Amino acid sequence: MERSAVLLLWVVMLYPVAEWTWGLQILPGPESEDKAVGDSVRMDCRFTLGKEDVGPLDIEWSRTPPDPTASQIIIIDYSGDRVYETRVEDMKGRLYFSAMDPKNGDASINITRLRSSDAGMYHCKVKKSPGSKSKPMKLDVSMKPSPPTCYVDGSQEVGKDAVMKCSSQGTPPIIYTWTKQGASHFLPSTAVADVSLGTLKLKNASLEYSGDYKCVARNRVGSSECVVKFSVSSSSNKGGKIAGAIIGVLLALLLIGVIIWFILRRKKKTTYEKEQPFEIREDVPAPKSRVSTARSYTVDSQRSSLGSMSPSNMEPYKSHYDRLATDDLERPPAHSPNLTPSYKVAVPSLNRMGAVPVMIPAQHRDGSIV
Repeated sequence: MERSAVLLLWVVMLYPVAEWTWGLQILPGPESEDKAVGDSVRMDCRFTLGKEDVGPLDIEWSRTPPDPTASQIIIIDYSGDRVYETRVEDMKGRLYFSAMDPKNGDASINITRLRSSDAGMYHCKVKKSPGSKSKPMKLDVSMKPSPPTCYVDGSQEVGKDAVMKCSSQGTPPIIYTWTKQGASHFLPSTAVADVSLGTLKLKNASLEYSGDYKCVARNRVGSSECVVKFSVSSSSNKGGKIAGAIIGVLLALLLIGVIIWFILRRKKKTTYEKEQPFEIREDVPAPKSRVSTARSYTVDSQRSSLGSMSPSNMEPYKSHYDRLATDDLERPPAHSPNLTPSYKVAVPSLNRMGAVPVMIPAQHRDGSIV
């Protein structure tokens, strides 16, 4: 009885070992991956089958997002000797099985052009009747440090304190390391570096501190670097630089003044030329006057022109006026050839009627008044 009990106990203890040795098993492999944005990753999931595993083979990959409230989703699967492409929109074209035929024992997958949204817990589940196995795997997707910005903050004179700063963007934590370029990469003895803030303080700077300093920003997925030039100068050199800068500014102002003066002078000259009157030619003959006759003058206008003359002054011209008046009354108007006066009035009769003699200015044939 005791031998039978011991034998039965050994059978019970060895049964799990036999099942692990002969049944479906997922082989050990990496359980986490830490990659940078834009990189590629291989999620390992290799398995072995036993003689008793005779059912259809199913492989299923699922992902649990970093958000604990989000539900697990299937991203790719293999069933019935066929691969079903991912139904996740942001992973299309970037997710596929590593092996051409996963049923040969390799259910690993590849993800290319990683994004921050790809981070999370992944589960590889292999099923083949009568058993099934699964394996979890964690994927972290980080952003490597961007090219940092380096500059000197503070004075660069002998005996003064200076601070060099280095700043980069990326997934924390970011570690900053400073080195001096040249034969020796050692920093000056008075230098104090802060690996988390990216600063390098140089106390009581001397001329030997001058040179190029390199800053390397590094996190768990990558690194970037920059170089800053540190030039220590004496006060006299600084004064010379200031004087040179002032002279340069004065020369620039002088040149600007000359240009403005030239523009104003040219503008004034152009305005003067535009304001000059046109030349008047004196050799052009004056236009001829229109022919007019003594008849065009009315009696009122004649009287107004001769109003200043008294009857005594008109006596010498009386005979001349009488003759002109008689001729005008007897002669028909030039502009009315068809009208003939029906009667004539003599000069003595006009005198008796109270007519006032009017002097008519002499005229040339062309009508101009003499």
